[in-house]
Amino acid sequence: MSKLPHLTQIATYIIAGMQIYFVKTLQTIQALYKRIIRICPNQSSMQSFVCLFLVGTILSLAVAACSGSGSATKADVKLRLVSFSVTKAAHDQIIPKFVQKWKQEHNQNITFEQSYGGSGAQAAAVIKGSQEADIVHLALPLDINRIQQAGLIKSGWEIKSPRNGIVSRSVAAIVTREGNPKSIKTWADLAKDGVQVIAANPKTSGIGIWEFLALWGSVTQTGGEETTARDYVTKVYQNTHVLTKDAREASNLFFQKGQGDVLINYENEVILAENNGTKLPYIVPTINISIDNPVTIVDKNVDKHGTREVAEAFVDYLYSTAAQREFAKLQYRPVNPTVTQEVSSQYSKIDTLFTSQDLGGWDNIQEKFFGDGAIFDKVQAAKKA
Repeated sequence: MSKLPHLTQIATYIIAGMQIYFVKTLQTIQALYKRIIRICPNQSSMQSFVCLFLVGTILSLAVAACSGSGSATKADVKLRLVSFSVTKAAHDQIIPKFVQKWKQEHNQNITFEQSYGGSGAQAAAVIKGSQEADIVHLALPLDINRIQQAGLIKSGWEIKSPRNGIVSRSVAAIVTREGNPKSIKTWADLAKDGVQVIAANPKTSGIGIWEFLALWGSVTQTGGEETTARDYVTKVYQNTHVLTKDAREASNLFFQKGQGDVLINYENEVILAENNGTKLPYIVPTINISIDNPVTIVDKNVDKHGTREVAEAFVDYLYSTAAQREFAKLQYRPVNPTVTQEVSSQYSKIDTLFTSQDLGGWDNIQEKFFGDGAIFDKVQAAKKA
């Protein structure tokens, strides 16, 4: 019974649409009739027949044009999606669902051109123009802010979408070798002598930035001084012999090539590897950072390509229950409240979850940690020394 009001509303819309159609058709017929009468007054029977024939022909064409305009198939459209490396598995499931939904609702075919890689490198490619993205789904808001600063995205992008533009979440996880021979239990253990850490480069990778901030915040968000945090982070990066370009390369280096004692990665990547048969012990530290992954349209490019409507619809769809369930299947922490409630029990509990805002916000983070000559560069210089 609860569905009856909804069906009644649909029927009302249909009837209203038919009424508008018939009114417009009758208005067209009336206007053409008056025009022909003015053209052919007081004609002979033969001439009147010709006039009436013309009226019939014109009206037939008018009605055909009116009826055809509502059912014509729209031209195909291509969307260009640029994302960070580990989202491909999720988009492979989500995109076909959206394409089918749009086809059913709009009678229009959509194809996607997709690109995946390190978040920082992807942002740089969009800024350079080698990637003319309609939509960017990146590892952190800092990368989207860079595209905005380049004039490709309008300011306020984060308030134009649900959840401040954040479409998926994760936290940091620490993976060890079988039996955990180095006895890694907390963030502090990564600074031990003889521990080889696999991590990504903050200059090219979103996970690289999140890792650095997780390490730093594990000290400062538990009462430690910044000098202590800097000393600790320096020791960890001295244990990091190779910085990979992105999260996927770090995983491959650790899991497939057997390098390193410890891998820092996204929780969702670690659980997904486990579900796919690569089972190794891991720790999700109870002091952790909320890894927030944003999505938005690239205003300059959607206007150039004429894809704004479809691009905005796809971004909205990523927040839907159907799409968020796909993210959850791949162990992302969803942002849709319904799906969050459905899957909350499958994630490790976090006691202290800090955010980028707790570390000063992205403008401050970029300047303080990752700008030229900032703290990360100094850590790397100390490592080489």
